[in-house]
Amino acid sequence: MVGPSRPQIVLFGSSIVQMSFHVGGWGAILADLYSRKADIVLRGYAGWNSRNALQVLNQIFPQDAAVQPSLVIAYYGGNDAIHPHPSGLGPHVPLLEYVENMKKSPFISRYILFEVLLKIITTIAYSFPVLLFDLG
Repeated sequence: MVGPSRPQIVLFGSSIVQMSFHVGGWGAILADLYSRKADIVLRGYAGWNSRNALQVLNQIFPQDAAVQPSLVIAYYGGNDAIHPHPSGLGPHVPLLEYVENMKKSPFISRYILFEVLLKIITTIAYSFPVLLFDLG
């Protein structure tokens, strides 16, 4: 497909997304598989958590944009699950706040949740990679 009418696939998340375009990474593989069929847009921010993501959603996904993504792959939860630092600083987000952040995400209401993965790592940690499909 040629021109501006290609579907847009947005990869949105933390370092797992940011580094996905490294050689052999899953984002690079997607870009290769969808070359000339869709535009793969990388919006990965190392160190970010669900709290950071909510603060920029309207800038990354403006509701009045002429082109809306056909598919959004969002990954947050890894940094949220890091043990809290005694100083209170760092990317940790308490589990209940994380759940509320996910409920506030426009993708939950505008898209069907395809997969939610819970991980238990040594202590109770949480990680929700989310694959979302536009119903549009």
